[in-house]
Amino acid sequence: MSGSLSGRSLSGRSLSGRSLSRRSLGVAGVSAILSLGAGRVWSAEVLVEPSLRLPPSPDGARRVALTLDACPGGFDRRLAEALVEQRVPATIFVTALWMQWNPTGLAFLLAHRDIFTLENHGARHVPAVLGDAWVFGLRAAETLDAVRREVADGASAIHAATGVSSRWYRDATARYSRTAITMIEAMGIRIAGFSLNADMGASLPAGTVADRIVRARDGEVILGHINQPNRPSGAGIAGGVRGLRAAGVVFVGLG
Repeated sequence: MSGSLSGRSLSGRSLSGRSLSRRSLGVAGVSAILSLGAGRVWSAEVLVEPSLRLPPSPDGARRVALTLDACPGGFDRRLAEALVEQRVPATIFVTALWMQWNPTGLAFLLAHRDIFTLENHGARHVPAVLGDAWVFGLRAAETLDAVRREVADGASAIHAATGVSSRWYRDATARYSRTAITMIEAMGIRIAGFSLNADMGASLPAGTVADRIVRARDGEVILGHINQPNRPSGAGIAGGVRGLRAAGVVFVGLG
């Protein structure tokens, strides 16, 4: 199910965890100030956090799309098994590193292709941000050539694992330089934004995550994580999904 994509303002966050000021600029985003610690601060170019929603439901049903990032890390099997049990489709944005480090988890996802669709989260989990900058503790790609390699190598890894070409890309941190977005789209790949951040990088407690998901409105594209098996956020995603199912909400793929 294709949806509408737009940019939205974002706020930077220093590595010490302090929130920086938010200045709403509509689709233009904001210029993020990214702290590197030790008194060094880089000013990145204007970054964009794309928002994605499903088109309105033709029959008035409440519909949402569940997307889960598999950043470098582990495999939250409890969450994956809960989705299989509930027959809830999910788009998993995998990095090539995650697939390399989690062969058992990858095999589980591939064994349930009726539930899980794999899409591109990059080769090495690098933000598609230009310039000498860090975003939420991750070093930016810096150049368009580096962004292109990150996207292309991630796509190649998915094709090697599934035999299917990926159509969507979500970078590390979900922040982008405008010119990087233009180049990625010129590669024939759609940017996978979202409208509801369910777990804030797998950092929230289970109850908070479940509550955020249960409150999802029609058309929401939900973002969560499936690479943190030792954190409570995965149980929160499973509980929130269960609550939406009980309310008659229909889960659909990105299409």
